[in-house]
Amino acid sequence: RRRIDSTKKTSQITSAMYMVSSSKLTQIQKHTSTYLDYANHVEAIVAHLSQAHLFEQNNRSDIPFLTQRPIKTTAILVITSDRGLVGGYNNQVLKTTDQFMSDHDLTADNTLIFAVGGKGADYYNKKGFKIAFENRDITDVPKFWEVSDLVREITKQYAAEKFDALELIFNHFANRLSNRVTHESILPIKADNFRKDDQGNLLNDKYQNTVHSYDFEPEPEVLLKSVLPQFAQSLLYGAILDAKTAEHSASANAMQTATDNAKDLISSLI
Repeated sequence: RRRIDSTKKTSQITSAMYMVSSSKLTQIQKHTSTYLDYANHVEAIVAHLSQAHLFEQNNRSDIPFLTQRPIKTTAILVITSDRGLVGGYNNQVLKTTDQFMSDHDLTADNTLIFAVGGKGADYYNKKGFKIAFENRDITDVPKFWEVSDLVREITKQYAAEKFDALELIFNHFANRLSNRVTHESILPIKADNFRKDDQGNLLNDKYQNTVHSYDFEPEPEVLLKSVLPQFAQSLLYGAILDAKTAEHSASANAMQTATDNAKDLISSLI
C-alpha cells in the first residue's frame, strides 16, 4: 500500500508536468510558425545575392561574415536545455557534438564552445574546453532580443580571428513524438550553406526558373553589411526556437512515459 500511495503521488506530479510542457509546446509552436515566414524570406534574399556572385566579389575583412581563411580554430554553438527530465534530448546533442569533434580532430586546444543552455556549458567546461560565451535561462518562448548578445559576441570574435569557422548543433523539432539532431555550418557564409531540396534547388525559392540580375541601391557592400547580420540573427534565433520547441516536446514525452510507467506499476501492485 505504501508503494502504491508513493507511486500515485509520483504519477500526479509527472502528469501535471506533462500538462505544463504540452502547454508550453503549443505556445512556442504558434510563435515559431509566424517567425519562419520572416526567416525563410531573409534566407531567400541572401541566397539570391549569393547566386549573383556578390559573395565572391566581396570576400574581404570589412564584411566579417564572408571572410574565409584557413581553419585553425573551430567554434561550435551547442544548444541544450538548462535542466533535466527531458529524456535523451541533451545526450543526443552532446553525443553528436563529441562525434563531430572526433571526426575532425577537434580538441580543447583548437575548439571554442558557444553554449546556449546550462547542460552543454557545464559538460564542456568539465571536459576542459574554453567556453567563449554561454547563455542560460532562455525563456520558454524565447524572444528575439535574447540572441542579440550571442550574435554580437560571435561577430566580434570572428572578426578578431578568435576562430575561423562556426558550426551549429541542436535538436530539430520534427513532430510531437520525435526530434532529430541537426548540424549546420554557419560561418563563413558560403553559397554551399543554403538549404536545397533533392533536385538542388534553393528551398523557399519562388523564382527558381528566372535569371537573377540585380541593380543595387545602395552599393552591394552596404547592402551585404546590412543583410548578412540579419541573416545570421535569423539562423541563430530560428535554431534556438526550434531547439526550445524540441525541448518542450521531449519533456512532454518523458513525463507522459513516466506517468504511464507509474500506472503500470500501480496495476501490478494491486
